[in-house]
Formats: sequence, structure tokens, C-alpha cells
Amino acid sequence: MSSKGSMRSSSDDMNIYRIAPYYYIHVMDLNTNVTRVVNGPKTFIRQDNEKVIFGPEKMVTVPPRHYCIVESPVIRDKDGNVAYDTYGQVKLQHADCEIRFSQEPFPLYPGEVYKQAPKALMVVAANAALRLKATLDFEDKVSKEKRVAGDEWLFEGPGTYMPRKEVEVTETVRATIIQPNQAIKLRARKQTRDRNGINRVTGEEWTVKEVGAYLPGAYEEVMGKLDAYVLTEKKAIHLRAMRTFNDCFSIERKNGEEWLITMTESEAYIPDVYEEVVGVVNITTLNNRQYAVILDPVDANGKPQLGQKKLIKGEKSFFLQPNERLENGIQNVYVLGEDEGLILKANEEFVDTESEAVPRKPGDRWMIRGPMEYVPPVQVEVISKRKAIPLDENEGIYVRDVKSGKVRGVCGITYMLTQDEELWSKELSPTVEELLISNKDPLADRGNYGSKGATAKRDKTKVVTFRVPHNAAVQIYDYKEKKARVVLGPDRVMLGPDEQFTQISLSGGKPKRPNQIKSLCLLLGPDFCTDVLTIETADHARLQLQLAYNWHFKVSDKSQDSLAKLFAVPDFIGDACKAIASRIRGAVASVQFDDFHKNSAKIICAAVFGYDSERKLHSNFIFPANNLTITSIDIQSAEPVDQRTRDALQKSVQLAIEITTNSQEAAARHEAQRLEQEAKGRLERQKISDEAEAERSRKDLLELQAQSAAVESSGQAKAEAQSRAEAARIEGEAAVEQAKLKAEALNIEATAELERLTCAREAEIKYVGEQNELEIAKSKELVAIETEKFASMVKSIGTDTLRAMATAGPENQVKLLQSLGIQSTLITDGSNPINLFNTASGLIGAIEPPQKREKRE
Repeated sequence: MSSKGSMRSSSDDMNIYRIAPYYYIHVMDLNTNVTRVVNGPKTFIRQDNEKVIFGPEKMVTVPPRHYCIVESPVIRDKDGNVAYDTYGQVKLQHADCEIRFSQEPFPLYPGEVYKQAPKALMVVAANAALRLKATLDFEDKVSKEKRVAGDEWLFEGPGTYMPRKEVEVTETVRATIIQPNQAIKLRARKQTRDRNGINRVTGEEWTVKEVGAYLPGAYEEVMGKLDAYVLTEKKAIHLRAMRTFNDCFSIERKNGEEWLITMTESEAYIPDVYEEVVGVVNITTLNNRQYAVILDPVDANGKPQLGQKKLIKGEKSFFLQPNERLENGIQNVYVLGEDEGLILKANEEFVDTESEAVPRKPGDRWMIRGPMEYVPPVQVEVISKRKAIPLDENEGIYVRDVKSGKVRGVCGITYMLTQDEELWSKELSPTVEELLISNKDPLADRGNYGSKGATAKRDKTKVVTFRVPHNAAVQIYDYKEKKARVVLGPDRVMLGPDEQFTQISLSGGKPKRPNQIKSLCLLLGPDFCTDVLTIETADHARLQLQLAYNWHFKVSDKSQDSLAKLFAVPDFIGDACKAIASRIRGAVASVQFDDFHKNSAKIICAAVFGYDSERKLHSNFIFPANNLTITSIDIQSAEPVDQRTRDALQKSVQLAIEITTNSQEAAARHEAQRLEQEAKGRLERQKISDEAEAERSRKDLLELQAQSAAVESSGQAKAEAQSRAEAARIEGEAAVEQAKLKAEALNIEATAELERLTCAREAEIKYVGEQNELEIAKSKELVAIETEKFASMVKSIGTDTLRAMATAGPENQVKLLQSLGIQSTLITDGSNPINLFNTASGLIGAIEPPQKREKRE
């Protein structure tokens, strides 16, 4: 207000104030410093000792259903009149506030502060409330209650809240809508009494489940909504008590107790504040081919039977009670066929009544066979399920008796293991295992010994089988009987539990290296092997030979003792190559290089096979230890080891090649000379025949020349005449063609000239026409401009001016005659008509209008 008063400071010099209705001013008496209010409508005359410090200002108007706040309001008496002090100054309630509702417009007295403009009263809707808090102690006249500062209460709708200065609105509280199958969780912020009249202590929690709108009390706090768990035939909820209380079914629940709520108790369940939902439990359903074993089952009183088991067979549906669990989940009933069985073990002592009453002790094992359905009781453990193993004649399995430990092989039948039997795995050496898995053909895959074959794992419980190829032998040793047997192919070998293959490890490569070829069977041949050895002659020439031996095993007797000799030498290839190499070295050591170079095959064969009593070469070489027979030797290459020997041998070879070449060149030269003489004779004969033929041709030529001369003399005149006639004809045709071309040229020139003239005339006509159109357009535009100019001039001059200009000449003439004092004068010759209108002009001389002078000029 002081700022508004400062805005009015410029009006201090005014003495008269016309105050409109509903306006007011503040006038201060300068003598007493007392400020009073002057209300309109009024004409206020300011005295010398008075000063208007505020206004004129419009009175405060509070519309209906509104209120405003005035700070430091005036004090009124019982009758509502303003109280004044002894000095005439209004009394104020300093630092206090007054809420004024709808009334007649009122002024603000000096010292009053307009704190809040008119504001609509708060309308509280239904299902809503205002949380009120007392800031001062007062007595509520409506409810007749005494309110202490800090008290809180609700103003519930529907209604209009009339504010008080002692009350503060903290918030608007809206009712919480509780739907079906819902509840709200409340907590007491202070000791209070709820809407049901139940006393609640601070921090206590409870739920409200009545459907509808719930408006929490002043000291009630809504913690949240709780949705009901909808229970079906397949779902239940698992609850745990957080303290000892009575639930909604009036059942006492101990702290920590757990239980289930199913559809039989309630279709929808809202947990209480002291109930904790552990989880939702789904129903367990068993069909007629299932069963389940429950661990720690709950009895009829709800008490868990710890350590016990309960068997439930289908068809059945049930809920697992708290702390109950299924052993191995839902299990299928064992349906056994004719070739199936079960190995069972008793964990407790009981009487087995499956087929007949048989007492079982803990640890007993027995077997039941199909066809049947079997559900094991809780005292029985199913060790394994057995199935009969069908075996062909060439198939088998190793079976071990768990009581005696004896292992045997079962082949060629369908066999099911008993309760005291198990499959036994036969272990073989890694090399034999690899040879069996590789599945290589010993005969066809001889060149692929170093490469690996298939890597599939072998079933160690099956009897080890091996196919012996044709013309091969396999030795098997029984370590239990300490006997060996040899099997000749083609055949199939099946190992017993205590039998092992005799592994063959042969030398390979060039030169031979030991343990290069590994095999389970021995090929009987015929076959060959290649070796590289170094020899030295008597003159110390070292040579490297590559030899190939053909060999085979001589098997005459197929008894086991005779066949056992085949495996007497483990590495027969290495031993044979060493023995043959030793013989060859000994024979070559006593022979010169030249002799060996010329007779190498004979020397080597003699060294290996030897001679008989008749000095004939033996046909083979036999190793008596294993009947290995070498039938032939092939010398594939012989190369000197020493470089000098190699160079000398190369020189001798080159010399032999040169001699052979020279002899061949001489023979070729002699043959060439012979052929040359023959060609010369044929040439001379051909020359003579050609000359005779030339003479005959010359005679024919002379005859033809004579004939041509006669023809030439007679045809020359004819040719000249024909040529002249042809020339004349050609000239005539050329003249005609030339005339035609000239006529065409003239026609083309005339046509072109005519087209040019036509185009020129058309262009000229077009030009003249466009020029005339331009002239016409120009004339039209000039006429339009002149017309517009004349119209503009006439419009600008005006009709009165034109009228004045038209009458100006005659009027001047009349005035001139009147000024001369002449009443009337007329001079005429009597023969010409008189123009009375021009008389005055003739008297004073022709005064031409300016426009006519300009036109004449």
C-alpha cells in the first residue's frame, strides 16, 4: 500500500478529490499524525493540515463463496463497529490475520495488509476429505470440541470448507476404492481409534476388506492395496505366521507355523498382516501310470512326520503340504516287457507281497521279470532296469558274477543279466585298441599303415571280434590256460575273457626301420618287400642298391604246432632283409666294380639263392625258423655312393654313348651318300625327258604364233571400227545425260529461287503486318493517354472553372463597353450579316484564347 501511496504522491498539491462509489482514500492529519479513511461517493476538499497518503483506491470486493485474508485487521466491538484509541486512530490486531468472506465491498483501514486476494472456498467432494491441523488452541463451535495446537482431524465431504485462521490444511485425502477380492493395508501413525471403534496403537497394522470406498482417518496411513489370491482346484497358497494370532477362520496360528489355503477353505484369500505368503503351490497330479514318494509327510493333524516316506499311486491329485517334498519327482510306473526286468534292493526289513509273502532284509537284492507293472514300495530301491540283450552267432558279451568274480563270455543267445551279474569291460592295449577301431583291411590298406582310420569308441563290454582276411593268420594267446592258437583266414575270431591278440610289429620303409608296421594278422603271401642297402666292391667302390624281394610263407601242415612257427620270428621282414643284405655284401666284396657292373644280377642271385650240386641256381631261399620263402630278387637301381666313382661311371657311360653316336653318324652319312647318288641318276633322267618335252612345246608354240598373227591382221580393222562406233555411242549417251543433268540443275535453281522469293515475300508481309499492328497499338495507347490526360485535366479543373473560363471573354467585353460609356454602337455596310457575338471582340481587337495560339504556333 505504501507503494501505491507513493504513486499518488504527485497528487499532493490537489485540494479537491472526487471519490467514486466503492472507492476510498487515506487522509492523514498532519497535526495529530492520525490517518482516517474517507469512503466514496464523496467530493473531498483537502485542508491545509491534511495530506492524502493513499488512494483513491477501489474497495475490496469478495465474491460469493470466496474469501480473502487481511493481515493486522482492525479491532471491532460487539456491535461490529471499528474501535478507535484516544487519538482517533483505529486499533489493529498486529501480526494477526482475519479471514473475511463474501460481504459488501469494504475499505482497508490504515495498517491493514491485503495478504491474499479473494480465493474460492474449497469444495470437498464425496469420498474425499481435508486433513486439518490446528496451529492455535481454539474451541470448535460446530463439533463443540477443544482443539489443541498440533491436533489433526478430517473435514469429510461432501461440503464446503470454511477456513479458520487457527487451522491449516495440510493435504487432501481421497478415499481408497476397495474392489472385490481386494483389501487395503493400514498403519496407525498415532494411537487412535479406527472407524470400527477398535483402538489402535502407534505402528499397528491391519487390513480393511469391506468392498467400497474407505476414507482413512487422520492418524491412519494407507500402506498399499492387497490383491486376493484367487484359488482354484489347481492352485493353493503357502502361508507362514509371523506372530501368534487367530486367522480369519478363527484358528490359532503359532509364530513360524506354515499351512496351505486351498479352494475348499476359500475361493479367494487375502493374507492378513501377520501372514507371509511363501509361494503359490500348484497341484500335483498323477495319472494311472505314475506314482510319487513324499518325504517328511504331514499327518492328519498337520504335524510333519520327519524321516518318514509316503507312497501315493495314481490316479490322484494332491497339494504338497509345507516342508513336504517329492523324492525324485513324479515317477512313472515301471512297465516291464517280456525281455525286461528290475534289480531291486531292500533298504528296510519288510515282507514282500508282490507275488507271495517273502521276508526281505536290508541289503537283499533280487530281480523281477516282466511282463508286469511294478510300483516299488517305500522300503525298496530300484537299482537298475535290465533288458535282454539279443546276440547273433558272431556277437557276444562279457558277463561277470559279482559274488564269485568269474568272467565268462555269452554268445549267440538272447541273454538278460541276473541280479548277481554285471557287464564286464575287457581292456586291451592301446595299440591293439587302435588297430581294432581303425577297421583297416590288412591286405587292401597295406600302404596306409601310417594314417589313422576311424576313431569310434569300442564297446568294451561286447566280445572282441576280428575278421581274419583270406590267406592270413592270427595268433591268440590265452593267459589263463597258457596256450596259443592260430586261426587261418577267412574266418572270424572272438576273444575270450582271458585271451589277447599277438601283436605283429614289422620293419618298414627304405631302408628298413623297425616297428613301422603294426598288425594283428600275418599275411601269408605271396607278396614283396623293398629294401635299400649299401655294398662295397673289391676295389672299394661303394654302391647303393634298391632291391625288391618276392616272398611267401610255405604252409604244408595246418597243425597248431606247424602254424605256431609262422609267429616264431616277430619281425620276419627285418630279419629276412638283414640276412639277404649280409649275403649280398659278402658276395660283392670279392668282385671288382667292372665285373659287378656287368654281372650284378647274376652275382646277387647267386649270393642269395646259391647253387646246387650241378651248379644250377636254386629257385628259392627258405628261412627254416618260420618257413619264409624268398622266390625272386629284382634289382631296381644301383647307384655309386662315392662321388668320384659316380663321376667316373658317368664318364664311361658318356664315352660309350659317344662311340655309339659316332657309329650311328657314320652309318647315316654312308646312307645319305647312297641316297644322293640315286637322286642324281633320277635327276639326269628327268632332265632328258624334260628337254624332249620342251622341244615338243616349242613346236606347238610356233604354230600358235602363226595362227595368232593371221588373226591379229584380220581383227585389227574390225576392232578399230567397233571402237569408233562404241566411242560415238558413248559420246551421244554422255551428251544426252549431260542435257538431262543441266535441265535438272536449272529446275532445281528455279525452284530454289521461287522458294526464296516466296519466303522473302512472306517475311516482308509478316514484317509489315507486325509493324502496322505496332503502329495501331501505339496509336491506341496515345489516344488512351490523351483521353486520360483530358479527363484528368477536366476533373482537376472542375465544372465551375470551365464554366467561368467559357464566360470570361463575353463578360470582359461587356465590362469593357460599360467602362467606355457606350450604350450601343453598330457599324455595318448593310450587305453582310452581323455577328453580334463577335462585335465586342472586333472593337477591342481579337484576343485569342491561349489554346488557339498554342495550336497555331
